[in-house]
Amino acid sequence: MTTHTENLQGLITRARYVLFDFDGPICRLFAGHSAREVTRVLVGWLEARGLRDLLTDEERWSTDPWDVLRAVDSRHPRPGAAVAALEERLTQEELKAAACATPTPYADPLLRTWAARGVPLAVTTNNSPRAARQYLRDRGLEGAFGPHVYGRSRDLNLLKPDPHCLDQALRAFGASPGDALMIGDAPTDLMAARSAGVGFLGYVRNERKEKILRDAGAGYLVPTLQDVLSVLSAG
Repeated sequence: MTTHTENLQGLITRARYVLFDFDGPICRLFAGHSAREVTRVLVGWLEARGLRDLLTDEERWSTDPWDVLRAVDSRHPRPGAAVAALEERLTQEELKAAACATPTPYADPLLRTWAARGVPLAVTTNNSPRAARQYLRDRGLEGAFGPHVYGRSRDLNLLKPDPHCLDQALRAFGASPGDALMIGDAPTDLMAARSAGVGFLGYVRNERKEKILRDAGAGYLVPTLQDVLSVLSAG
């Protein structure tokens, strides 16, 4: 799938810091607790409080919980309090999902290999950092990241494609953006990496993901993290 193999090898082996999106490259967060189900919980929460009209019909049936969050943030007359409560509700659903999430193939050995080589790792995600930490702890991977888990706050303007969570990681590491690599699976990851000045490698587990990232302009894509692990092992 990926062309320019030597350049891909260089992209991976030159990385002195690696920033991972969470849902996708590390695990399938909603494998056992679907995103559609989470969206319905959030919609039900709003309906119980007489806030149904904040959502369009399309948003009520969305498979993306962030559609609901963004709608409330943009339309509620007092968005701060409403978004804070709804964001906490979403966090609780993500914590449930983290308990039954499915590891991305080869993610665990890849993370351990990079960490064993002394490469600092960070999670940079739009998901709750509490959910990401819980998943990493349950998988015995918390030590690979230490405190470097940067995720959603209640300021939704800071969600990717804003580079806020990447910038947090770079500042914490004292890292130059040119020394870092982000591994993500969505155009928002690519856009955030570009804004932060960080190299980008797309993880595309199917043809739909591949097309979306190619259309967004991603230059380096892998269909499996085994490809990345193989480069590290060979190096």
